[in-house]
Amino acid sequence: MAEGGEGLGTVPEHERILQEIESTDTACVGPTLRSVYDDQPNAHKKFMEKLDACIRNHDKEIEKMCNFHHQGFVDAITELLKVRADAEKLKVQVTDTNRRFQDAGKEVIVQTEDIIRCRIQQRNITTVVEKLQLCLPVLEMYSKLKEQMSAKRYYSALKTMEQLENVYFPRVSQYRFCQLMVENLPKLREDIKEISMSDLKDFLESIRKHSDKIGETAMKQAQQQKTFSVTLQIKQNNVKFGKNMYINDRIPEESSEIVLKHAFEEEEENEEENEEEVLTVQDLVDFSPVYRCLHIYSVLGDEEAFENYYRKQRKKQARLVLQPQSNMHETVDGYRRYFTQIVGFFVVEDHILHVTQGLVTRAYTDELWNMALSKIIAVLRAHSSYCTDPDLVLELKNLIVIFADTLQGYGFPVNRLFDLLFEIRDQYNETLLKKWAGVFRDIFEEDNYSPIPIVNEEEYKIVISKFPFQDPDLEKQSFPKKFPMSQSVPHIYIQVKEFIYASLKFSESLHRSSTEIDDMLRKSTNLLLTRTLCSCLLNLIRKPHIGLTELVQIIINTTHLEQACKYLEDFITNITNISQETVHTTRLYGLSTFKDARHAAEGEIYTKLNQKIDEFVQLADYDWTMSEPDGRASGYLMDLINFLRSIFQVFTHLPGKVAQTACMSACQHLSTSLMQMLLDSELKQISMGAVQQFNLDVIQCELFASSEPVPGFQGDTLQLAFIDLRQFEFDTAS
Repeated sequence: MAEGGEGLGTVPEHERILQEIESTDTACVGPTLRSVYDDQPNAHKKFMEKLDACIRNHDKEIEKMCNFHHQGFVDAITELLKVRADAEKLKVQVTDTNRRFQDAGKEVIVQTEDIIRCRIQQRNITTVVEKLQLCLPVLEMYSKLKEQMSAKRYYSALKTMEQLENVYFPRVSQYRFCQLMVENLPKLREDIKEISMSDLKDFLESIRKHSDKIGETAMKQAQQQKTFSVTLQIKQNNVKFGKNMYINDRIPEESSEIVLKHAFEEEEENEEENEEEVLTVQDLVDFSPVYRCLHIYSVLGDEEAFENYYRKQRKKQARLVLQPQSNMHETVDGYRRYFTQIVGFFVVEDHILHVTQGLVTRAYTDELWNMALSKIIAVLRAHSSYCTDPDLVLELKNLIVIFADTLQGYGFPVNRLFDLLFEIRDQYNETLLKKWAGVFRDIFEEDNYSPIPIVNEEEYKIVISKFPFQDPDLEKQSFPKKFPMSQSVPHIYIQVKEFIYASLKFSESLHRSSTEIDDMLRKSTNLLLTRTLCSCLLNLIRKPHIGLTELVQIIINTTHLEQACKYLEDFITNITNISQETVHTTRLYGLSTFKDARHAAEGEIYTKLNQKIDEFVQLADYDWTMSEPDGRASGYLMDLINFLRSIFQVFTHLPGKVAQTACMSACQHLSTSLMQMLLDSELKQISMGAVQQFNLDVIQCELFASSEPVPGFQGDTLQLAFIDLRQFEFDTAS
């Protein structure tokens, strides 16, 4: 009873605690809850039960409250949905109203900005007018000074300068133009002091205009001297080697004719130009202004200022002369004008050096020439790189040689120019290689890839004169007969010789030994063979329209071209008179060039032959369910075998290894293709009749292999290509 009474007494206490928790501030909850734990031992459990009961009561009350207000909430949502349409309309109206306000405001803003701008302009105009009124007297006085200088009223000009400095400039000293004027007055005084230099300026202008004519005259004289030397050398060579030497006669005579033509072309036009050619620099330019100015400044004791001025102006002219035109590389005339102006400039400087004392010195001219030479080399290196025409590059080389010889005659060192020519020579060879690449492509396009037919002795001699072919057996045959190579071979051989001629033209007049020229010719010819011709051959071999017959002829052609390389070496030896036994003589790489081409052609033969076999095999139409065989081999296979017999007949002209490899490859590929038919995943069943029909085809393949379509196989080597097929067929039948 005591416990029951104690429990009943606890319940009201728990209710009190719950009421305090619900009604009091959260800060007081802690002490209230602590009282639960401070009471009887089971008070906490009873309190939690009471708390759960209280929570359940509150949940029921909340549920009743929600049920009571649910319909009102639904009605409110419905009202909101109705209002949403009106809200959207209101939003559109507000947006439209805002846009109209913005558009209307833009015009107001623009007009406001215009008003502000106009106000600023008005204020600026007023300020400018005030400042101009202050500056106009100064500008008028300075303009007056310039007029006095132009009218050569130098005393009045000095008085005006004094007024400007003492009266007018202090008023406007804060402006930049005033500072510029103040800084310019000492220069104007110096100009007045040096007014006697006007004659010198006229002289400088005169030689600037006539520098190209001076240079042209000097270069013509140097060219005439060079022509005379070349002609004399030709006569000495003719006496030394004799007229019967074809190579040594042709090259010098050709080049000498070109040099003579250029040297005397204008001389043959009229007598007036003849007279101009013998004019000297003194005849073309009046140097008296230089002498007078030099004397005046010497008397005034200001000779150093005159010398500095002259050198400074000439350096400026030098920079203008050395500046090339942008399209100079397009024509040889552009280079010729560039060279004549430079020659004219330095011919004048050389004359001044020798007729005056101290105006220019050797150190000065050497410095000027070194600067010019660096610029010339840079210009030529840059512009010549754009030249793609070998004839233009060759003409440029001739101009550089004449240019160098001319200036060398006046004592200027030109070794760097000849070094540059070696760079241009490499570029010249590159342009030749590109040109000959087109020539080789045209030759290959025009070739019919058939042996050259000849019907009489005259035609035989014509071919022999073009290409060094030697075959005693062919010589013994009666007409008509055929050369083994096609028409492209003699044409290629002739073009290689023409390339050597063209390469040799650049080596003339470079003051190089025969050994160096021989080395250059052999290296450039090697590039032609190993890079250009080899590339053209490889591209030709890979062309789709080149068939098996053409590939066979290409292999034959490369064999004869390879054999002709020794004749090309003899050809170069006859030109340079350098024996091939010389230690440093470069050999021609024809062997590797044509060997690579032959290997590529052989690979194409194997590939195209297999492709042709695939085309025939694709025509096969076996009825794998046939009850009885046809009694004869399939038509596609007989056509394929006939094709192989005819093509292997053509292969008789090939080296034995190539023909045997092609034949073995074809048989193996045919065996593999036939086996693939039996291994086809779609083939589910084979009748005995189909097996017998397939056996007839295999028998024909074996008969073809045993017939030795290409000689040279030992025993049944070729038949072994079909042994796997025969074994597989036997397994299939069983």
